[in-house]
Amino acid sequence: MAEHCLTTPVTEAASPEPALAGAGSKRRRWPPWWVWLLGLLGLLGLVPIVGPRVGLLPPPGREAAGSNLNALTQPVEAADLTVRVQGRGSVVAVTTVNLSPKTAGRLEALYVDQGDTVAAGQVLARMEAGTLEAELAQRRAQLAQTEAEYDRVVAGSRPEAIRRAESQVASAQSQLALAVSQRDRFRDLAAQGAISQNELDQYETEARNAEARLNEAQQQLAETASGSRPEEIEAAAAAVAAAQAQVEIIQTQLGEATIRAPFDGVVTQTYATVGAIVTPTTSASATASATSSSILALSSGLEVDVEVSEASIGQVAVGQTVEIVADAFPQETFQGRVKRIAPEALIENNVTVFQVAVDLQTGLDRLRSGMTVEATFIGETVAAALLVPTVAIATENGQLGVRVADAAGNPVFRPVTVGVT
Repeated sequence: MAEHCLTTPVTEAASPEPALAGAGSKRRRWPPWWVWLLGLLGLLGLVPIVGPRVGLLPPPGREAAGSNLNALTQPVEAADLTVRVQGRGSVVAVTTVNLSPKTAGRLEALYVDQGDTVAAGQVLARMEAGTLEAELAQRRAQLAQTEAEYDRVVAGSRPEAIRRAESQVASAQSQLALAVSQRDRFRDLAAQGAISQNELDQYETEARNAEARLNEAQQQLAETASGSRPEEIEAAAAAVAAAQAQVEIIQTQLGEATIRAPFDGVVTQTYATVGAIVTPTTSASATASATSSSILALSSGLEVDVEVSEASIGQVAVGQTVEIVADAFPQETFQGRVKRIAPEALIENNVTVFQVAVDLQTGLDRLRSGMTVEATFIGETVAAALLVPTVAIATENGQLGVRVADAAGNPVFRPVTVGVT
């Protein structure tokens, strides 16, 4: 029989009195069905009070019949009372994701099925990647080319290049000597008036050009002999880095074409079939709308989400023991502990409730995500609580109380403060 705990005394100072469960202005026998009804009502709840006997509040205008006093009263009992808060909820996965590729493509292979247990890093599916593989080969060839150029620049000029530069210097020197000789000879002729000034100017120009060619050849020889300049080496190194980055980009895209499990878990759903086009818009999404473009859903761990009424949430705390009974296994009780309490209430059908997450301690091998459960939160125990049936609690002038019998056997209302239920 459920009971209530009261914290205000309801006894008379002189002597204990029975509290009436009901009385009329005329004496009559209660029919047998009322006795059964009283028992059934008692099953509805027990309440802690202080006092010897309490009873049902009689209707207005009725008085208790002395001969029925014992039949209409219930003795107050002292017992340890454990607070229990009821809630209803469902089993849910602790972590759930819908897996999709990062780039749109065709599903080439699917290696798992619904219900399979997988490990973190395990290959679950693979996207077609023929185009990426061809592009990777091209990028690797470009990388090899830039690396060869870098090696050439760093190594400097080869001996044959130096010999070519030396030969060009020697040729320029010969050309300069010839041009100077012709210029000097034609200067003498011009002084004698044998040639015009215009003809002499042509040989003067040729001598200057030959001297410039010699200077250029000598500078080229010096650069060839000294090796590559620092800026040339830096430019070659930058080209190698750019080519390497292109290779890594393609390698990353190829890696993303292989779908791996992000954590240990169970495949709860498979959405795509081999050959289907899958888009990247919902990669790693946990929303139901993501399923149309996902490959599969993966979940890990189980917990219970329970809705607790606003009136009872104050008796629930993190770490509290919870007894769980699933509709699928009504004869079994699973154990859990309160994991977290939602900081914000929800309003469902005009009822304010709080979401409470319960960490499962047992039943992980039996319970399944989506199962409906009843949860009982085990609260503190009130030692030696005084208990009366909930139906014995009445209200008079806005106050809660019980009716007890005075010395004359008449019902007297006594205000009480109700404790835990």
